[in-house]
Amino acid sequence: MSRVLELGSQGFSYLIIFASTVLLGWGVLGFLEYFTGLAPFMPLQNPTFPPGTQFFHWFLITLTGSTFLVGYFARWRYTPVAMIVLYASLATMCAIQTFDFMENASRYADFARECAYYVIISVYLFRSNRMRDHFGQITVVKRGTDHLPRPVTV
Repeated sequence: MSRVLELGSQGFSYLIIFASTVLLGWGVLGFLEYFTGLAPFMPLQNPTFPPGTQFFHWFLITLTGSTFLVGYFARWRYTPVAMIVLYASLATMCAIQTFDFMENASRYADFARECAYYVIISVYLFRSNRMRDHFGQITVVKRGTDHLPRPVTV
């Protein structure tokens, strides 16, 4: 059973790498279209979004994909923390888009699904042994103690 969980964890980590690569590519193509009007594969701009919202949308998507990829391959220990901040930002942006601009019938289910993905990935980044081994110590609590270090006094 342990081997099955280990393979599942490895597969999930590869899935996050793949999803981050897709986010980065989608963001770069979105910016290309946003700035030049060129849509190499298909139109990516949502005509219901104001230009500022659309820019921030592509900015967050590009930043999220690139942060995870750089953080993962550099083994940056704060990658999980950075991802929670970015996922919260994406969820906030998605909430604004869903409730203020979007008109498709599945928008609320899509929003709920997207937020669930962010929570699942965040829990995995913080709780899985594979990610703990990969990124190292994330918190400021010293190993072998059950308390936070004392604040620095000036």
